[in-house]
Amino acid sequence: MPRNVLAIVAIILLIPSVVAARTAPFTSSATTTAPTMYNEFTIAQLQAEMAAGRLTSVQLTQFYLDRIGALDQAGPNVNSVLELNPDALRLAQDADSRRAKGKVIGPLDGIPILLKDNIDTGDKMQTTAGSLALLGKPAVKDSTVAANLRAAGAVILGKTNLSEWANFRSFFSTSGWSGRGGLTHNPYSTDRNACGSSSGSAAAAAANFTAVSLGSETDGSIVCPANVNAVVGIKPTIGIVSRGGVVPISHTQDTVGPHARTVADAVATLNAIVSRTPDSRDPATSSVPLGWQGTGRARPTLPADYSVFLDPNGLRGAKVGVTRQGIDDAPPQVVAAFDHAVAQIRGAGATVVDLDGSGFKFAPADGEFLILLYDFKNDVQKYFATRVGVPMANKTLADAIAFNDAHAASEMPYFFQEIFQLAQSLDTTDPNKQQPGFGMSYNDALKADHDAGAGGIDAAMSQFGIDAVVAPTDSPGWTTDLILSDHFIFASSTLSAAPGYPIIQVPAGNVLGMPIGISFLGTAFSEPTLIKLASGFEAVAHARTQPTFTGNITTANTNGTTLQPPAPPKRVMLAAPHRL
Repeated sequence: MPRNVLAIVAIILLIPSVVAARTAPFTSSATTTAPTMYNEFTIAQLQAEMAAGRLTSVQLTQFYLDRIGALDQAGPNVNSVLELNPDALRLAQDADSRRAKGKVIGPLDGIPILLKDNIDTGDKMQTTAGSLALLGKPAVKDSTVAANLRAAGAVILGKTNLSEWANFRSFFSTSGWSGRGGLTHNPYSTDRNACGSSSGSAAAAAANFTAVSLGSETDGSIVCPANVNAVVGIKPTIGIVSRGGVVPISHTQDTVGPHARTVADAVATLNAIVSRTPDSRDPATSSVPLGWQGTGRARPTLPADYSVFLDPNGLRGAKVGVTRQGIDDAPPQVVAAFDHAVAQIRGAGATVVDLDGSGFKFAPADGEFLILLYDFKNDVQKYFATRVGVPMANKTLADAIAFNDAHAASEMPYFFQEIFQLAQSLDTTDPNKQQPGFGMSYNDALKADHDAGAGGIDAAMSQFGIDAVVAPTDSPGWTTDLILSDHFIFASSTLSAAPGYPIIQVPAGNVLGMPIGISFLGTAFSEPTLIKLASGFEAVAHARTQPTFTGNITTANTNGTTLQPPAPPKRVMLAAPHRL
């Protein structure tokens, strides 16, 4: 497949994709009246407040509801929350009642959590992937991750906006826009993009609209929003979190993962949603991801508690390999921010290996786009069969295309559905059939992306004896452009996406007031190592900052000249004409 096609798929999934002075924040009565009491509180701090009787889950839930009302749906209008759970306060009361009886389920008991609107909840809320084609009756039952959150005592607060169909409809889509939810804005500068497809999940966590949130990723859709919104994002190994009840792109690459303001909070959420035993709704929960298939490497027993790997000194004695992944084509301020992060890693006691300078080349994921198209056509039809009372119930991708055509004014006002149409054109009845335009079959594509793991992250770890790969996550948030679509400069998520490997993105700094982060990448099931490294970096970087809800963060020096109109001439009194 041509390399430019691979570049396009990386962009559309992002999915696709030095502290400076800030301009004044958005000023309105909303920003001055919005509550701030529990801003930046960690899950551990919130639990401590509730244990001491100074806070209830009902009060905490109301705090987030008030902030959402003041800042998300009014004021700067971040527009990250698509729907609120009408039962949220009742769930919070249930948590308070348990606590009053001395029964606290665990770290998430009574903690409000937002879910991306492609994650089924068997309650009164919709699950639409941002599309009107799935609007109608709610899902029949909880997704596995939603059920796991309920079992952990979490308060499901609502659903977040996203890039419609997880940014897999058009080559010219704008991240964060959906037909149902409109456009999510970046809370650090609302004219800028929150990245996709989990834009609302990351923006909401960044803006303190929730304690934590859940997003999903196929290639970059957790880590890119985390990057531009200064939050931690964990994209787990494919198969440790069930996709049962999640609107799919690809069973080969999809996963669900948390957005949080700290590594510890993201890990606490990961603990609650992982499937430590096989889930009948997702075969991947009893197998290994693509990169390990056929290698003889077996699925390990998942840790009972990932939080034991948190370590503020986690970089001491570690050895990491750095790859720049195109960042040197970015402006020098962006490059400087990444270089500063690498210096901090080295300063914290880690050995840093320059993978690029050593001549290492990551094997390309030449099969990725074909795999996603092929899987999507089949997987979305299987998902449609689980729904009732919505336009796409028991329908096919062809029906979704027809729906969009029939509702073009609301579904396609800015961009169309070229990816849907391309997926529909594939013959998905025979995985060995050569697909026109790709020069390979589906099975050939799987082999190529398997090799991208073996010849990429796995090869780097083996050749250089490193614990993980470190890379820049993505560029800072770009100005949203609904006419010319997204503007990505670089991204590193594809290194892990194709073989199904994990990533932890951590805030690393900001460029001219906009956040930027770094990613720790490893082989399958290496979350314990990545958690140790990421928490060690967080402890030395302290790069997380709260958003200011600025309307346009770049206006300080763009106001132009101050023109003074010329003064009118003084009026001259003329003598009256002589009369003859």
